[in-house]
Amino acid sequence: MIRRPAADISRTRPAQLNAAAQAGSGGGMASSDISVKALRTRLERAIQTPADPTSDFDANPEVTAPDLPLREAGVLAAFHEDDGRLYLTKRAATMRHHPGQIALPGGKVDPGDADQIAAALREAHEEIALDPAQLEVIGTLPPHRTVTQFRITPVVGIIRGPFSPVAEPGEVAEVFTLPFDHIANPGNYRLEGRVWRGSWRAYRVAPYGPYYLWGATARILLGLAQRLSV
Repeated sequence: MIRRPAADISRTRPAQLNAAAQAGSGGGMASSDISVKALRTRLERAIQTPADPTSDFDANPEVTAPDLPLREAGVLAAFHEDDGRLYLTKRAATMRHHPGQIALPGGKVDPGDADQIAAALREAHEEIALDPAQLEVIGTLPPHRTVTQFRITPVVGIIRGPFSPVAEPGEVAEVFTLPFDHIANPGNYRLEGRVWRGSWRAYRVAPYGPYYLWGATARILLGLAQRLSV
């Protein structure tokens, strides 16, 4: 049986989660004051900082991850050179997996993809119309395992030049950005919890304004924020 979360976890019940999603951390999508040189340097150092793989199970150590095959996937954390803003998507409500959730552009590795980086770039092109030629790939973060049996490789890159995203109809409801300062601050990520499949589960959240960043995406970005803070 799963224990209730420790005292430092916000015990947010499902009925309260919608309100929490709107609360955010205040303010609009303000830009950050960071140069492209400083952005690249910080991201390169973060990539080079040793770190272990992460998992949706990290916040629930009493839960044993099932011994099942994992499907490979890649997601893209693309920061713009102008101010470090990060591009994210809100998944369409009609999607089979994680409808309506905030996500990094990306998806599973298809047979035609050379690797997880290729999958992340292909999916970003499909989902938000980002030309791979416009992206400077900095590197990858350790893989993240999800409760849905994906092993996600986060790819970190910098978008060079003007970019106007276009949401893919049917898959992406909205493309938006969050400021680098919010993403890069580990203090913005907290633990909350809810009942999932009959058991209490804790997970990371980092809400900002109307955007409720949580789950695997929040855990992946927390790992990056922790390495940016070293």
